[in-house]
Amino acid sequence: MPTLATHVWRPSSARSVTIDSFLPVPRGSTATVPAPLNWPTKDPSDVLDYEINISPAVIGNDGDVISTLDVSISPNNPGDLVINSATADGTVAVIWLAEGQAGTVYTITALISTITGRTIQRTILLPVLPLSVSIAPADGLQTAAGVVLTDQHGNPILVSP
Repeated sequence: MPTLATHVWRPSSARSVTIDSFLPVPRGSTATVPAPLNWPTKDPSDVLDYEINISPAVIGNDGDVISTLDVSISPNNPGDLVINSATADGTVAVIWLAEGQAGTVYTITALISTITGRTIQRTILLPVLPLSVSIAPADGLQTAAGVVLTDQHGNPILVSP
């Protein structure tokens, strides 16, 4: 008798940031502000998982994991970026983000607490741009406004040769 396979969901590492401000500064040098954390550009229609890895903050404390996660987004107006869900897996916070206004760079601020009492707050930038813009075929029939005419299946109507 066959056994039903179970599937394990793992967040994509393509949209992951790792906090990096816990590196020691050599003696006699000046500490500098690290570059802002940012995720790759998102299309307004994308619904994707984004990771924040806090493992550098808990090095040497293998049992310390995320206990709470408080996420805020700015700007926060109707039609802007929204949080579908936020979860944690050990030292990785996973935030599912949807929607957003094209041409806007959002700031996502995560306040993360661990089971041993550490508190870490970071802000990550997320640009939202239209990545799924349709390109009109050279021989496609268009209206005066430049809109490509399509058939009932969404295929462009081509000009006869």
